[in-house]
Amino acid sequence: MKFPCRLDKFISHLAQIPRSKAKAQIKQKNVMINDLIVTAFDHPVAQADQVMLNGEPLTYLGKRYFMLNKPVGYVCANVDELHPTVFDLLDEPNMNDFHVAGRLDIDTTGLVLITNDGDWSHKITSPKHNKFKTYLVETQEPLSEEALEQLRHGVQLHNEKELTRPAIAELIASYSLRLSISEGKYHQVKRMLAAVDNKVVELHREKIANIELDSTLESGEYRQLTAAEIAL
Repeated sequence: MKFPCRLDKFISHLAQIPRSKAKAQIKQKNVMINDLIVTAFDHPVAQADQVMLNGEPLTYLGKRYFMLNKPVGYVCANVDELHPTVFDLLDEPNMNDFHVAGRLDIDTTGLVLITNDGDWSHKITSPKHNKFKTYLVETQEPLSEEALEQLRHGVQLHNEKELTRPAIAELIASYSLRLSISEGKYHQVKRMLAAVDNKVVELHREKIANIELDSTLESGEYRQLTAAEIAL
C-alpha cells in the first residue's frame, strides 16, 4: 500500500471489505481520522494517521516477511477450491495483499517466503538476478557422475529451446543430491531429473538466495524473517 492513500481504499484494504461497503461506512459517519469524523471517500490517509472504524483502530502494519516450512498437500496460492493453501497455515492479520515469493508444487516441502513487498520478492526470485534456490532431491534411480555433470552443464528440458542454466549438483548418497538452480521454470527440478533419465521421488527446498529454512521450524510452522534475512 502506498501513502498517502484514499480513505475508502485504506478501509477496504485493512478491514478486508469491498470498496462499496467501505464507502457506506464513511457515509454513515462511522470513520474517524485522528479523532475527527471524515465523510469524504477520497480523503488522503498518511501512514502516521490513526484511523478508527466503528470505534476500532485500523493499523497498517507495513511490509512484512515470513518464512514457512511447507508440508505436503498445501498449494502456494492465495485461494484454491480443491486444496488447502499455505495461507491457511498463517495466523496473521490483513493478509489479503500477500503473495508467495517462489512457489512450490503441492507434493514439494520446505522453504516458502510470503510477503507483501513485491519489489523485494522480485529481487529474490527473478532469474535475471541470478539468485540460486537449493533443493534436497531424492531420486528413483541411482545418480551417476555423468548425470551430475549434465546437470552442472545444463540439460535440455522437454519443449524448451535452450539448455537450463548450469546448476550446482552435489551428490549426497546414491539416490540423493543437493541441487541449486538459478531459474524457476515450471516443475524445473523434476524435468531436469527426467532429462537425465531419472525421476524425483521427494523434493525439499532448503534455501532461496541466502535465506535458509530455519531448522527449528517443524513442518507447517512459520516465523517472521529477521532484519538480516530481509537484507540478504
